[in-house]
Amino acid sequence: MTGVSHQPLPPSVDPDVIAAFRDAATATISDNLDRLPGIVGLRPFHRGGKLVGTALTVRVRAGDNLAIHQALNVARAGDVLVIDGGGDTTRALVGDIMKAIAESRGAVGFVIDGAIRDADAFLASDFPCYARAAIHRGPYKQGPGAINVPVSVGGWVVEPGDVVVGDLDGVVSFPPAQAGALIEAVRAQEAREAEVLQMIREGRYDGRYGKVTKA
Repeated sequence: MTGVSHQPLPPSVDPDVIAAFRDAATATISDNLDRLPGIVGLRPFHRGGKLVGTALTVRVRAGDNLAIHQALNVARAGDVLVIDGGGDTTRALVGDIMKAIAESRGAVGFVIDGAIRDADAFLASDFPCYARAAIHRGPYKQGPGAINVPVSVGGWVVEPGDVVVGDLDGVVSFPPAQAGALIEAVRAQEAREAEVLQMIREGRYDGRYGKVTKA
């Protein structure tokens, strides 16, 4: 068995930041991150529920979940396990048992560049899980792996301790230091879009975004 390297846990994201992004749409967040590529190619497997938490990052070799088991041993309340499985979908990296362990630790979701199994259990649950696919084949448990290192998930680099937000449109992440300016920009866009929708309802929208015709 090859070992798993562990780096120190980053600080948990401030609860005020978590609360601020609880009702922020990933599409609006993405718009205000310059519409950079973000995490792509993953889809939600859960029934419902918003994902907001601190990135606990894990890198594994294709089809091997030893490092994920070890990451669950150090997971804290509010952590999101962000797993770089190299996009491999030939073996599942997590299933119902690991979901139950994650929930018991207070973790708030999985973001997996790889596959899961026991999809029915995820689909019946509000525990957020984003992955590429579901498959019956189980994982190896030999390593190697790494915990709390930068990972590439769906073409996007996620750093340990990043803020992770997910909804039905997908998943975005960003550094906690960026949260204050970002939420201001998100709220401003939400206000503009609400105004446009109101203009449409009142028949005052002239086809130019944000422009008002005379009543």
